[in-house]
Amino acid sequence: MTTPWKAQQLIADGFERVYAVLDWYDGPRKGLAVIDGVPHYFEGGDHDPTGVALEYSVWPASEAAVAMEREQWAIYVRYEVSDAGREEHPGNGGVDTRYDELEVLLAPHRQAPDGTQRLVAEMRLDDGDRYRLDGGDLWFRWGARERFQPENASPKSPVS
Repeated sequence: MTTPWKAQQLIADGFERVYAVLDWYDGPRKGLAVIDGVPHYFEGGDHDPTGVALEYSVWPASEAAVAMEREQWAIYVRYEVSDAGREEHPGNGGVDTRYDELEVLLAPHRQAPDGTQRLVAEMRLDDGDRYRLDGGDLWFRWGARERFQPENASPKSPVS
């Protein structure tokens, strides 16, 4: 289990917020995150050979797509913090009309275009709630594969 980090320390260490995770399987596979101050989609999550980071295809997200993703994330968060059962999950379709509309509107934005950039991301969790409107507790530090070779890896223990 990973020990959570303070947001101030994450920022100081060059980590940036993940706004939304769209797919999770043994880690984040697809979502919307900040890269060098600009929102980007990410997709992949293949483990880097060093075991330190994950490799993703990334592409910029438009302002309109970011607004819709954040709106859909807010609907998702409301479900996650409620006592609703699995059958009431908005991702099931037919549960929340606006969530369904956003799913259709966002589909073309979520498709990786030709020529996407490949970056490696180191992942950390902050000490806040997992589900919150600002995107939750997941943060990435992005770079080229060479940045994450074992001799360049940062320490793995959080600063209090």
